[in-house]
Amino acid sequence: MNDSNTLYELLARGDADSPALLAPAKAPMDFAALRRLAKFTVAALNARGIGRGDRVAIVLPNGARMAASFLCIACGATTAPLNPAYRREEFEFYMDDIGARALVVPEGADTPAVEAANARGIEVLRIDSRPQEPAGWFEFTGEADQGEATRPGMAEGDDVALILHTSGTTSRPKVVPLTHANLCRSADNIVRSLSLTASDRCLNIMPLFHIHGLVAAILSSLSAGGSTYCTPGFNALKFFGWFDEAGPTWYTAVPTMHQAILQRAGRSAEVIARHPLRFIRSCSSALPTRVMTELEAAFDVPVVEAYAMTESAHQMTSNPLPPRERKPGTVGIAAGPEVAIMNEAGELLNAGHIGEVVIRGANVTRGYENNPTANAENFTNGWFRTGDQGVMDADGYLTITGRLKEIINRGGEKISPREVDEVLMAHAAVQQVVTFAVPHDRLGEDVAAAVVLREGAEVDERELRAFAGERLADFKVPRTIVFLEEIPKGATGKLQRIGLAEKLGLTA
Repeated sequence: MNDSNTLYELLARGDADSPALLAPAKAPMDFAALRRLAKFTVAALNARGIGRGDRVAIVLPNGARMAASFLCIACGATTAPLNPAYRREEFEFYMDDIGARALVVPEGADTPAVEAANARGIEVLRIDSRPQEPAGWFEFTGEADQGEATRPGMAEGDDVALILHTSGTTSRPKVVPLTHANLCRSADNIVRSLSLTASDRCLNIMPLFHIHGLVAAILSSLSAGGSTYCTPGFNALKFFGWFDEAGPTWYTAVPTMHQAILQRAGRSAEVIARHPLRFIRSCSSALPTRVMTELEAAFDVPVVEAYAMTESAHQMTSNPLPPRERKPGTVGIAAGPEVAIMNEAGELLNAGHIGEVVIRGANVTRGYENNPTANAENFTNGWFRTGDQGVMDADGYLTITGRLKEIINRGGEKISPREVDEVLMAHAAVQQVVTFAVPHDRLGEDVAAAVVLREGAEVDERELRAFAGERLADFKVPRTIVFLEEIPKGATGKLQRIGLAEKLGLTA
């Protein structure tokens, strides 16, 4: 595989007439059409005074048009996809924070993003589609103002293609700039680890304002010369209908999505048999071992768990495909960047020692934007400190033992919430669980868990605590277990531990 340094070069990987983007009830867009659209888009941006390095916020619903807009705008400017569900104040914060030069929204869209842009004098660019055009096709509406872009033309490898914010759960979100070279290298890493080819098709259910969907589903598929079927967003009720229409060879998702899909897999056995997958990928948060086992049984394919974060342009490690060994409970082996374990003094540790997971490589961001304090804290001797605690075995397989900020400190005893999750998930009545810290006046923190039960199942707090007590040291057993219909999730479907005690009213 020839390495690409820009997204436009990456689009040259596919055969001209091979499908690149697909969507429900639309004709596919082939690679030739996608490359033409990229050139057309860059010229249209340049005619509106926007060029390389200018920041363009994108607020579009999930789907092929969002995928194409990201790809094509990034070929000549810097993209900043934002969650369409944000409120006006959030749009104002994020557009201010990145210095947005323009905002892209659908023609006729009524979104508070437009109000935020107008209040700040940010140009609003509207795009439209025609029913007869293929999946993803779009054009700018209205006349160009004939302004001249400072840096026109196609982007180069060192240009920033994508700007995303960290989640900011415990502090102000940090700005992560990712270059074309970062993104291309990450896409190629995924292609290699999953042995993707031009015959592979990904069914994308991940939001495209998030690195998981943009890189793992879209860019890796295109990098292999393959295709992506772009859904309007995750919907468990529609998943198998899309699955039947798309005929995918794989899909990638977060664990909560896999669990929702599993609940409907039994009644969709015919659809699964009609379109045999090659594998299923899970990423962005820990996949319970039981869910992995049930997925593999339902789809009769290997489930590959990977480990990723925004600062690495997504993938860092991945469990390999057969015949190589997959180790449930681990996130696999280094799959692109170098991966190591470091202690607080900045020394690398040998296998079997717990410490902070650190990475370095061509897919890793060069640093946070305008944040020297965060850069000093997060980069040590050329290694990026992920903030995750983990341990590597003698074979190089990495186990994440917790997010350092999420480790529960109960009177000096350190507890990994993930360990408690796994134990509670082993109970037959439990469908979903997230363990988290609650304030304690004497110990500082204590252990709590939010649990969703399987349909029709029954278990009370006393029984579940007794079950955990047979498998965990007493200090790790949740003192409080809250039963919920649904556990609060973040915008990308991830269960969030930090702040959960406050959300559930357990901080008093």
